[in-house]
Amino acid sequence: MANPEIDLSRLALDRSTPDESVRATARRRRRWIARYLIPGGILLGFAVLIIAAAGTQLMPRQAVQVVPVIVQRSAVQQAGTPLFQAAGWIEPRPTSINVPALAPGVIEELLVVEGQAVKRGEPIARLISIDAEIAVKEAEAAIATAQGELDRALAEQRAASTRLERPVHLQIQLAEAKSALARAETELANLPFQIESAEADLKFARQSLSAKREAGDAIREVLLRKAESDLAVADAKLRELKTRGPGLQREIDALRDKVTATESQMELLVEETRQLAEAEAGVRSARALYSAAQLQLQKAELVLERNTIRAPGDGRILRLVASPGMRVMGMSANAGHSSGTVVEMYDPQRLQIRADVRLEDVPLIQPGQPVEIETASSGKTIQGRVLQPTSTANIQKNTLEVKVELLDPPNTVSPEMLVTATFLAPQSTATDEVEETLSERIFVPRQLIQFDASGNVVWIVDADSRARKATVSLGRATSGELVEVASGLVVTDKMITSDTGNLRDGSLVDVTGEDRSMGR
Repeated sequence: MANPEIDLSRLALDRSTPDESVRATARRRRRWIARYLIPGGILLGFAVLIIAAAGTQLMPRQAVQVVPVIVQRSAVQQAGTPLFQAAGWIEPRPTSINVPALAPGVIEELLVVEGQAVKRGEPIARLISIDAEIAVKEAEAAIATAQGELDRALAEQRAASTRLERPVHLQIQLAEAKSALARAETELANLPFQIESAEADLKFARQSLSAKREAGDAIREVLLRKAESDLAVADAKLRELKTRGPGLQREIDALRDKVTATESQMELLVEETRQLAEAEAGVRSARALYSAAQLQLQKAELVLERNTIRAPGDGRILRLVASPGMRVMGMSANAGHSSGTVVEMYDPQRLQIRADVRLEDVPLIQPGQPVEIETASSGKTIQGRVLQPTSTANIQKNTLEVKVELLDPPNTVSPEMLVTATFLAPQSTATDEVEETLSERIFVPRQLIQFDASGNVVWIVDADSRARKATVSLGRATSGELVEVASGLVVTDKMITSDTGNLRDGSLVDVTGEDRSMGR
């Protein structure tokens, strides 16, 4: 029975040489390195690099808002030396001219095009004017009627004035009354003689009748009746004459009263004075109506004239606002700014530019400062001078608009063209030979300054997006919300404006934007 403790493998013969055994072991080792160790090392290296690169991004960050420091530069340069350049655009000075329709209506035709030069009073557009022409004819008819009424009133006034100055009608009435009085008085004076004659006729008739009766049959009956008739007539005439006296006396008294009244009327002339005053009032009323008719005619003619829209001065058409067929509101109280504007024009000799000047260059701006202006439409440099900075700042571009007047602008430039403005150093009281020197002053909002054990500090964001506490030294005191920083900051620093209570020096932050409320 075999012994289990005996190892038969020890009886095997190793026929390989020592060198082959070593090479086999080395091959096994290389296969293991090539298959596992090298790929694993490469993967591990990539993992380390990724973790190292994204490690800070994976860490929590506090969101903050920042604001750049405000820099003011001052310079002493030789007059005429270029200081800086700014882009801008040309615009009318001080503004474009709106040419409105002064009368409401519908545009019939436009007589100009954009860019066309026009003279003062030159027609620009026309409105449909048939209504205005009819209104003028109606006003002319009304003024003719008023003229007729005025002529009639003047005629009445002249007649009343003549009646007052020379009351011929009263003189006629007085003469007629005196004539009637004279006739009555004469008749009254002749009445006794007429009675006496009538009595004689009556006596003769009686005697004749008596004689004929005494004659008897010798007298015909007809003659007798004739004698009786004559007697009756004579008797009646005598009685009538005897009764006429009181009536003539009353008529004479009445005629005397009429003469007296007519004389008083000629002296007072009350009715004539009233008629003259009434006629003068009628003339004044007629003149007022005539003046009103004239005003209506002038108004109608003005409206008709305003149907032709004319240039208010010499210039050039900038923009056509209205078009044929468009209704314009004229000078109506309900009209808006653009509802009456037909075209915009400008004076080509009065132009300016609005230049976007960087805020750090604003301290170099002075009114009257020379500026050289270049634009693609002009082959030569245009001279200009600074009018004034505006109050229009652009927080995104960090610029301020500055107005620059164009001196003797060429005809090739027009509004809305882009230009490049080179601001030159102005005349200075300093020596012209002095070399250029620049000094920068840094200002920060006063509320961002904090105080701790190290002194005055502000929180800033560095290039690695980490919050840093910068110790600063304050400069000269200034009024307002800004304070000067003498040291501790540079012009590229961004200060944190949001809550800094949870920040630590070196902690990561995420800048979400600029705070536009600071330093304004």
